[in-house]
Amino acid sequence: MTELIDGLYLQGEKIADTKAPHDVPIAQRWEQRKFNANLVNPANRRKLDVIVVGSGLAGGAAAASLGEQGYNVKCFFYQDSARRAHSIAAQGGINAAKNYRNDGDSVYRLFYDTVKGGDYRAREDNVYRLAEVSANIIDQCVAQGVPFAREYGGLLDNRSFGGVQVSRTFYARGQTGQQLLIGAYQALERQVHAGTVKEYRRHEMVELIVVDGRARGIVTRDMVTGKIDTHLADAVVLCTGGYGNVFFLSTNAMGCNATAIWRAYRKGAYFANPCYTQIHPTCIPQSGDFQSKLTLMSESLRNDGRIWVPKRAEDCDKDPREIPEEDRDYYLERIYPAFGNLVPRDIASRQAKNMCDEGRGVGPAIKERDAQGNERMMRRGVYLDFSEAIGRLGRDAVSARYGNLFEMYQRITGDDPYEVPMRIYPAVHYTMGGLWVDYDLESNIPGLYVAGEANFSDHGANRLGASALMQGLADGYFVLPDTMNDYLADMLREGKVDPDAPEIAEARRSVEDRVERLMALRGTRSVDDFHMALGRIMWEYCGMERRDEGLREAIGQIRALKEEFWRDARITGEAMELNQALEKAGRLLDFFELAELMCIDALHRRESCGGHFRAESQTPEGEALRHDDEFLYVAAWEWGGENQPPILHKEDLIYKDIELKQRSYK
Repeated sequence: MTELIDGLYLQGEKIADTKAPHDVPIAQRWEQRKFNANLVNPANRRKLDVIVVGSGLAGGAAAASLGEQGYNVKCFFYQDSARRAHSIAAQGGINAAKNYRNDGDSVYRLFYDTVKGGDYRAREDNVYRLAEVSANIIDQCVAQGVPFAREYGGLLDNRSFGGVQVSRTFYARGQTGQQLLIGAYQALERQVHAGTVKEYRRHEMVELIVVDGRARGIVTRDMVTGKIDTHLADAVVLCTGGYGNVFFLSTNAMGCNATAIWRAYRKGAYFANPCYTQIHPTCIPQSGDFQSKLTLMSESLRNDGRIWVPKRAEDCDKDPREIPEEDRDYYLERIYPAFGNLVPRDIASRQAKNMCDEGRGVGPAIKERDAQGNERMMRRGVYLDFSEAIGRLGRDAVSARYGNLFEMYQRITGDDPYEVPMRIYPAVHYTMGGLWVDYDLESNIPGLYVAGEANFSDHGANRLGASALMQGLADGYFVLPDTMNDYLADMLREGKVDPDAPEIAEARRSVEDRVERLMALRGTRSVDDFHMALGRIMWEYCGMERRDEGLREAIGQIRALKEEFWRDARITGEAMELNQALEKAGRLLDFFELAELMCIDALHRRESCGGHFRAESQTPEGEALRHDDEFLYVAAWEWGGENQPPILHKEDLIYKDIELKQRSYK
């Protein structure tokens, strides 16, 4: 262990993934790993209990698959139905290396595109496996009846997404997440009916139980009655999504939170790359100070929509239809001629910000603060224009592809995108960081598995569009069912956990104490008010552009805000009833700590990569500039204790099948 670094953190021993079999070529590793793994006899599976937290694409698929295998599965989720998980909001599509268009796609190209898109900060083994199983996902979903779009001849249709030059994205209009989730939900309910899966609706995981170093269960709070319970198992799987709501305003559902993974972090699970946040380029711009959510417009719109701003700032007030072609700046097509409007999300987002910073943003001005903290009014919007596509394809063809998205946009903004260009601006969308996992998707706590957006494993510093659904279903349908057996086979010999183990009582007591302390708060400010304040800090100092000075300022402000919370927050209602103020308060406390860790991680990584853009590290053209000589590693953070500095462990990223180089989409 080192001395305190920068006054903020310690550095511990290096770590490494030891599960991937590196004695065979990368294309054979997944098959080799499956062969090497211990198996559980079908007759013994019913003796083993598995807890799955979350019922989205990763959680629903995992619970259904493990139930199908014969394990006793308990599935917990905070919604009133498993099919209301946030995966339902995904719009654009799901990638798969099927090469239906015969345009040069392959498993290796999907692997390459994903690693490059992640700015060379992802682990090769995991990404290759993801590309490898991607084709199986489509077959699985078609068998479930997912209504993917089809071409005239009946074959599944494809379209392109950012960061690639092939068409490999399968889609169901603008509702792909919804249709995939219905497929997973049906598979889950089939197992519920078969008796292998038991659902716990309106239950939120509020603590992880670790006994003798192994994950052995969870503590939950019934969100309707307030009852606190312990649930024991032989393994725990967390599929609870990302933590974008630390910014308050994001495209996430308002209930999305980090409590499950943050409680696991506090119990010893490493948290990897927390500062890697994806800012999605095509969202409806913020319109006021009283919004609680921002709305995503699918990246698929960039297939046919052209992004532009006026060339002159004095034209920004004009009706866009009155601005002639020669006075428009299609800046992505100008700067990145090879990829044009389909550059990766991080690049498209930064360039939109750059255009607005130059004073060429469009739409109403909103109040914000500059890097020096000065208040100013800025237009934060760029145009996404379909007039050329409508002229080329016809209105009916555009409507067939994007009709429901156009309708949603019109309902929210009042503008008809068939007639007037959409206004879009980047917004917080996805988090590439998450709990550290090995090749088996097991955390450093034995028996604790993490899947989907909740882990860090596949997207490096920037996720490509249509890859989130791919990862969630790959983890749930095809990875966990073939890796958890290796651990569970040992648990047959280990035996059941002693229900009287002191760690179980301690976990429950810590939850009860926390609830009691929160319910005693009788200040003047609401939890939402504190959350909004935290979001403003994060957006200003740890958002699209980060600076050394700003990150240090953010850490100080976050600590002060947390102290203010304990002095002046007010929790209404009672503990033993439906109490959203209490739910939000518990989640916000975790967001406070996570936000500080995000800033420390962003501060220590003095390079720009993917969604992490440090103003001090850029090329003369303003592009992200990596420093592979210093930062070619996964930053895995360990909880250092209450009010103690976190401990940084580094996992070296080793590239043998892809050549490291600075990204270029020009």
